[in-house]
Amino acid sequence: MRLDIDALTGYDARTIATEHAEQAGVLVPVIERDGGHHILFTERSDQMPTHAGEMSFPGGGWEEGDDDLTATALREAHEEVGLRPDEATVVGRLDDVPGPYGHVVRPVVAHVADREYRPTSREVAQVIVLPVEALVDPTNYSTERRSHPERGTATLPFFRVDGHTVWGLTGFILQTFLDLTADWEPPEG
Repeated sequence: MRLDIDALTGYDARTIATEHAEQAGVLVPVIERDGGHHILFTERSDQMPTHAGEMSFPGGGWEEGDDDLTATALREAHEEVGLRPDEATVVGRLDDVPGPYGHVVRPVVAHVADREYRPTSREVAQVIVLPVEALVDPTNYSTERRSHPERGTATLPFFRVDGHTVWGLTGFILQTFLDLTADWEPPEG
């Protein structure tokens, strides 16, 4: 499936004020392969204190020396999967997303080189590239309502492809990305 990534160039992404919140940047890496678009994800190491074993986008917290959150996302992608900044063409960004621990995440979308990527950090167990065609297949998509005593109830999207499950914050980011760039409608329920 082909995406209309150029739709992001005119998208007015929502910014969340971060006066008292930590900021993070994640990269949504889009690869053109075999006549379609694919998305690169990482599987977090089982050794991580939070979200161990979960699927995520390359990224992490803003650090002194990062010009902005786009630079953060590119630096983290280089640290985690060896993606050099010159291999990424940033197209735009998505809405800022409040994270579960009081931080704010800025997703940055980029075309990236079609090559093999490998974990280059102890934070990453493996690099997984999934075809958009499978991600938008209604049989691979579901939602669940989850409650949290402090944050209330939310409906979480789940994308299950080839034994991998993308959900949580990464699932929200992926769904927003697909809503803006793909010709798809998530199934009801």
